[in-house]
Amino acid sequence: MTEETYSGKRNWRKLIGAFAIIIAVLTIDQIIKIWVKTHMSIGEEIPLLGNWFQLHYIENDGMGFGLLGGGGVKKLLLSIFRIVAVIALFYFLFRITKKNEKFSVIAGVALITAGAMGNIVDSVFYGKWLQGKVVDMFEFTVEISNFRVFPFIFNFADAAITIGVFYMLIFQWKWLKSL
Repeated sequence: MTEETYSGKRNWRKLIGAFAIIIAVLTIDQIIKIWVKTHMSIGEEIPLLGNWFQLHYIENDGMGFGLLGGGGVKKLLLSIFRIVAVIALFYFLFRITKKNEKFSVIAGVALITAGAMGNIVDSVFYGKWLQGKVVDMFEFTVEISNFRVFPFIFNFADAAITIGVFYMLIFQWKWLKSL
């Protein structure tokens, strides 16, 4: 087997690994969202770990962590932006896989891609076409001196995006600088 053939097989394995991450994140995200939509009422809370972590079902017409809400044209533009971003992320995934980048870099990009796709699914299927509301449910209630440290309610897709971005910024900064 030539070095080029071996490198090509290794690249395909990395690409398959990226798709496995994407499929796993999407599946987990949608299972959680479907369960929440079918077992909870909007605004309902279920404590999971004491008073500091709970399921709190809301529907968000904005983006991650409730930012840029408002629905209508804003939501349509946000959905179009997400679709364009996912297409760009897939193109980027193929490029970095072809260049035989480390799998850790590919995995970080795959997490971001999967999270964006999870929220696109909501925009398509949970309301008016490309204007559906994103299902959010995870809430941390940590207060210090009556100040809520993390006031956001988010979903598994948001967490995947956030973890992917922070992972790339913290552990792959040398690679990012090389771009």
